[in-house]
Amino acid sequence: MRALVIQAEELDGACRDWLGERCEVVRCGPDEAGFASLLARAGGLVVRTYTRVDGVLLRAAPNLRVVGRAGVGVDNIDVGACRARGVEVVYTPDANTRAVVELVTAFMLDALRPRVFLDSALDRAGWKHARGELVAPRQLNELTLGILGLGRVGSGVARVGAALNMRVLYHDLREIPPGARHGAEPVSAERLFSEADVLSVHVDGRPSNRGWVDAGRLELLRPGAMLINTSRGFVIDNGALAAWLRGDESARAILDVHEPEPFDSSYPLLGLSNCHLSPHIGAATRAAHRNMSWVVRDVWRVLSGERAEFPAPNQAES
Repeated sequence: MRALVIQAEELDGACRDWLGERCEVVRCGPDEAGFASLLARAGGLVVRTYTRVDGVLLRAAPNLRVVGRAGVGVDNIDVGACRARGVEVVYTPDANTRAVVELVTAFMLDALRPRVFLDSALDRAGWKHARGELVAPRQLNELTLGILGLGRVGSGVARVGAALNMRVLYHDLREIPPGARHGAEPVSAERLFSEADVLSVHVDGRPSNRGWVDAGRLELLRPGAMLINTSRGFVIDNGALAAWLRGDESARAILDVHEPEPFDSSYPLLGLSNCHLSPHIGAATRAAHRNMSWVVRDVWRVLSGERAEFPAPNQAES
């Protein structure tokens, strides 16, 4: 009999078809009828962001051998619990790096370079007024870019900053060799926050990062600073961020990730004119979606008794 793999969330069609040639693949989310009966006999499970794989799910999946996370982080998967039950966890660590770097670059440019597109003729006075209204107060090459976490995405953002002639600083828990810093200067967290004009957050999902960007660190930011977060929503204390933004109307926050997702009307960052919220679109390119969906290759490797190419790290190691 062919192994059963549950596709709990969206996958690229070509990748799904590739796996379907080798396994029985059934699309069914955890909140849909029939999921429990499928899980009881499934050998594989492919998830993205919003399916929680924990001890409760694992107890209902006695035949499960592999969980594939079509994405970079494994925050929604209890990797330790999976491995304790002999279930491998695989992921796609570099799948969306370029897409997220592009989004961070777009956020910086959107914030600093006001622009409009003309859809009608203007007289000389209107033309002059339009040009005067669109004068940017600062150029990127005049600013210091601070990067919290110089991993895959942070390194890409550092390369962009260097190419734009920005001064680039970073803070990371790891000691990074000079040749892998891409021109960025290592500094303490205090210096990073106090010297950055643009602070871009790129940290992993380890529990100790929850609320790490708190009121004390936000107070270190200079007036008019810009905070960009495309990593994890829980890294930032939302209440503290809202207070910081209210206290400095020239400051700006641009957030693509949130805690929780989706958020409701009680989200403390709603209604702030200097806070811009996007619906977790860092990986929203066709190329990134396909790259993430190719986690099915490792799912098949494990089901075939082979070693996975990209086993996920335990949360304590990430």
